[in-house]
Amino acid sequence: MSSQLTGTPALLKASLRFDGRSFAPWTAIVTALSASSVLVYPWIFPTESERAAFALTVGSNPALSIIFGRANDLLTVDGFNAWRSLALGGFLAGLAAVFSLTRSTRAQEDSGQAELLASGVMGRGTRLMSGVLLALLGTLVLGLVSGVVTGLCGGSWEASMLLGATFTATGWLFTGVAAVAAQLASEAHTANSVAVSVLGVLYLARGILEALEAPKWTAWVNPLGWISQTRPADTNTWWPLLPAVALTVVLVSCAFFFQFRRDFGQGVISPRPGPAYGRLRGAWALALRLNRATAFTWAVAFLVLGTVFGYLSTSVTDLIGSNPAVQALLAAGAVGPAELTKSFIRTILSLVGIIAAVAGVQIMLKVRSEDMADRLEPLLAAPLGRSRYYAANVVPALVLPALLTLLAGAMVAAIASGADTGVSFGDAFLQAALTVPAVWTAAAVSVFVVGVRPKVSIAAWIGVVLSFGLTLLGPSFRLPDWALGISPFWHVPAVGPDFPDLGGLGWVTAVTAVFVLAGFAGFRRRDLAR
Repeated sequence: MSSQLTGTPALLKASLRFDGRSFAPWTAIVTALSASSVLVYPWIFPTESERAAFALTVGSNPALSIIFGRANDLLTVDGFNAWRSLALGGFLAGLAAVFSLTRSTRAQEDSGQAELLASGVMGRGTRLMSGVLLALLGTLVLGLVSGVVTGLCGGSWEASMLLGATFTATGWLFTGVAAVAAQLASEAHTANSVAVSVLGVLYLARGILEALEAPKWTAWVNPLGWISQTRPADTNTWWPLLPAVALTVVLVSCAFFFQFRRDFGQGVISPRPGPAYGRLRGAWALALRLNRATAFTWAVAFLVLGTVFGYLSTSVTDLIGSNPAVQALLAAGAVGPAELTKSFIRTILSLVGIIAAVAGVQIMLKVRSEDMADRLEPLLAAPLGRSRYYAANVVPALVLPALLTLLAGAMVAAIASGADTGVSFGDAFLQAALTVPAVWTAAAVSVFVVGVRPKVSIAAWIGVVLSFGLTLLGPSFRLPDWALGISPFWHVPAVGPDFPDLGGLGWVTAVTAVFVLAGFAGFRRRDLAR
C-alpha cells in the first residue's frame, strides 16, 4: 500500500502552493457569514421586543426552516448566528471540498496533467491521497478561521468554535462524497454534478424534515442531520461530529478501492459509446444534445421539489401551530391561514427560481468549457456564425430555468389548491409565472460573463449568489430597499386580490435584455479560448 502512495508529500506540498489558495474565497464567505451575524445582530435587534418580533417572523414561515434549519434560539447573538450560519455555512464548505477534490483528481485526468505526473516517481493512489488531504486541510482551516474570527467579534467561544467545527465536518463529509464520485464518473463535470447533487438533496431533505418537525430519529438518517444535532449556542453537543468523521473515513476508503480497480482516465461507470456516424445537423441540435441529460435530470428534480413544497403549503398552519405568537395573531384575526400560505408560497417560489437559474448558468459555462477544450473552433470554421452558435445555447439557458420554475409552480399550485388552504390554482401558478423574469435576470449574468469576459467565469455565478444572499439573507439584516432591490426577486410582486404591479418586473426584464445583448456583442468580438 505504501508504494501506491509514493510521492504524496511532494505532490501535497505543490498542491498546497498552487491550489490551496482556492479555499480563500470560500473561507472568506463563510467567515463573513458567521462573523457578520454576531456583529450586526445587537445593532439591528437592540431590544427584546424587536428580537421577539423577528422570531415571530421566522416562526411564521416554514420556508425559512428549509433554507436555514430550525431556529432554536433567536433571542441571543449566538443563537441567531447558529440559525443563520450552520446549515448554509456547511453547504458552502461542502461545495469548496467538492470542487477542490474534483479539480485535483478527475479534472487532472481529463486535461492530461495526471498522465504527466504519473510519468514521474509516483504511486497510483498518490493523486487521490493528495487531493483528499488538500480538501481536508482546506476545510479544517476554513472552520478554524471562521470560529476564531467569530469569537473575536464577540461570539461565545464554545458556540463559535463548535459552529466552525460543523463547517469542517461537513467539508470532510463531502470530501469523501467527491472522492467516490471522482472514481465513478468518467469526467470532471459529471463527478462535480454527482457530488453537488448529493449535497443539494441532503441539504433540502434536512431542511424539509426540520420544517415538518419530523420525529427525532429522522435526523440520524441524513448525515447533515447529524451536524444539526450539535445545536451550537443551545446544547453545544460535540459528539455528533464523530459519526461524520467516521463516514468520511469509510467514503475515502471506498474511493481508494475504486481507484485501484478502474482504468486510468476512465470511470467505474463508463459512458455509453456514441454512434459510428454523427446524426446531428446544426448548432441548435448540438446544443440540445449536449444539454438534454442535464435538462431531464433537472426536470425530475423540480417535479419532486414542486410536490414536496406543495405538500408543505397545505400544512403551513399546522407546522406553525405550536408557536404561541402566531396562534395569537390567528386568533385576533390580524392574519389568516390563506395569507400565511401565500407568504410561504411566494418565499418558496423565490428559492425555486434561484435554484432554477443554476441550470441556466451550467449551460452557459458548458459553452466556456467547449471553448477551452478547443471543440468550438472547428465548429466556427464551418459555415456557422458566432451569433447563431451563441443563440443556440443562450435560448436553452433561459428557457430551461423558466420551464423548471413553471413546472415546480404548477405542482405547488395543484396541490395547494386541492387542499383547504384558501389559495387557488390560478393565484399560485401566477406567482410562479411572475417569478420567471427574475430567474432570467439571474441566469442572464452568465450570458454576459461568458460572452464578454470568460476568463473570470466564476463571475457567472454572481446573479445566483446575489439573488440568494439578498432575497433570503438580506431581510434578516434589515437591509434598505435599495440594497434588497439589487436582487431581481425583490421586484416580484405578491399575488393578491388586485392585479399585481408589474413595473418592477419591467425594469428586471430590461436589465435581462441588456445582459443578453452585451453578451452577444462580446462573443462576436472576443478571441476564442481567451
